[in-house]
Amino acid sequence: MAKKIKLTRPELKRHRDALARFERYLPMLELKQQQLQLTLLAIQQQRRRAAQAVEAAERTFGAYRSVLHDVAGVDVEGLAKPAEVRTSARNIAGVSIPTLDDVLFKEASYSLFATPAWVDRALEDLRALSRRKAELAVIEEQYELLRRELVRVIQRVNMFEKIKIPEARAAIHRIRIHLGDEMTAAVGWAKLAKAKVEKLQATGARESSAAPPQEPVAL
Repeated sequence: MAKKIKLTRPELKRHRDALARFERYLPMLELKQQQLQLTLLAIQQQRRRAAQAVEAAERTFGAYRSVLHDVAGVDVEGLAKPAEVRTSARNIAGVSIPTLDDVLFKEASYSLFATPAWVDRALEDLRALSRRKAELAVIEEQYELLRRELVRVIQRVNMFEKIKIPEARAAIHRIRIHLGDEMTAAVGWAKLAKAKVEKLQATGARESSAAPPQEPVAL
C-alpha cells in the first residue's frame, strides 16, 4: 500500500529535499556503474588469459604425470602445492578486492643423485601450474566481488530512476496543486468576506441617511 502523502508545506519541503538528494546522488551511482562495467571487462580479459595460461601449464606438466609415481621418496605433487598464497587489497570503485603478491612453496629437499634429472624440471613446471591456478583464483574472486557490487549499484540506479525520483516528483506536483487550490479558495473566501463587509457597511450608511431627524426633547 502506498504511503499516504500529507498535503502540507512541510511535506512539500521534505519531498523537494529528497528529490534534490536523489538527483545529486544518481550521477555518482551512474559513474560508479560505468567504472565497474569497464573494470569487469578488463578483468574478464585477464581471466581469459589466466585460464589459457593454466591450460598451457597443465599441458606442459602432462608430460610428467604418468611417471611421477615412479619416483621413490619424492612427493613432487606435494612439494608443488602452495604453502602460502600472499595477497594484498586494492580499492576499485569503492570495492576492496585482492591482488596476488606471491605464491610460496615448501623447501624441496631430496637427493639430487638418487632421483632422475627430470624431477627438478617436473617440480618447476608443476609449481608454475600452481602459480597460474592461484592467479586465476584471485582473478575469479576479483570478478565475483565486482560483479556483486555492480548488481547492487544497478539495482540502486533503477530504484532512483524508476521509483524514488518519479515518486518525489509526483508528490511535489500533487502537494503544489493542493496548496494552490487552497490558496485560490482562500482568496475567493477573502473576496466574498470583503464584499459582504462592504455591503453591510453600505446598507448601514443608507439606513443612517434615510432615518428622520429626531426632535429635541424639552426639559
